[in-house]
Amino acid sequence: MKALIVGAGGQLGHALVATAPEGVEIVTCDQDTVDITDAARVAAFVAAVAPDVIFNAAAYTAVDKAESDAATAQAVNADAVGYLATAAKAAGARLVHVSTDFVFDGSATTPYAPDAPASPLGVYGRTKRAGEQAAGPEALVVRTAWLYGPVGGNFVRTMLRLMAAHPQLRVVGDQIGCPTYAPALASALWSLAAQGTTGLYHFSDGGQASWYDFAVAIQEEALAAGLLEKAVPVLAIPTTDYPTPAQRPAYSVLDCTATYALLGRPATPWRDNLILMLEEIRKNG
Repeated sequence: MKALIVGAGGQLGHALVATAPEGVEIVTCDQDTVDITDAARVAAFVAAVAPDVIFNAAAYTAVDKAESDAATAQAVNADAVGYLATAAKAAGARLVHVSTDFVFDGSATTPYAPDAPASPLGVYGRTKRAGEQAAGPEALVVRTAWLYGPVGGNFVRTMLRLMAAHPQLRVVGDQIGCPTYAPALASALWSLAAQGTTGLYHFSDGGQASWYDFAVAIQEEALAAGLLEKAVPVLAIPTTDYPTPAQRPAYSVLDCTATYALLGRPATPWRDNLILMLEEIRKNG
């Protein structure tokens, strides 16, 4: 099997390369290789590569910046997905596209099923929802949430840096979701692709947490791993005390039951994967 990984420079792209099954031929591209917002270039590049499957790990993820840069968010998160879908069909390839919990408005109190009505609160969520639709019915679309990994900037690395530099942290405690380890998502995508799965699915690690819960766990496990010298107070604050240009869903836990049934295994608790991430940082920085 030949796989094209689009957005290979990001944390999910790196994880897809690192977790690729044996025998898979991998071709990677990032924004320096091909402009995915250019339909003609996408068509020519995919035709030249002739992949069996295309993983789209590219996205405009600057949630707040998207509010004032809607055109770019639309081009990357929606239009480009349509170009990849068209190119995939022409090449006889399957498209695997990654979306987000931000397609929901957060008004639910139980985990969102894949067929729950989407109602994004901001530009990022709206463009990602448009991307899901542009992928088409022949694609595999997997929504995930609160992604972090060994490579790139993410909440875990930010918390480690702030905890080492500040006497106290204030972290939002009334937004509930589930942290997801990028290598775990990547492994799931490979498995689903190998099964020929199409349609809309959800994937996150097991359980749920607030950003405050996540931060507290990061500190506790980082201290145990020797990545922090001392603990600092972490205070829970309401979203209203941390205003941002984009509104976030207050509750965005995803129901991943159908996905884990296909994978044939239970979800790994998010804290277990956090420990794996911190061990990776301890070994490799």
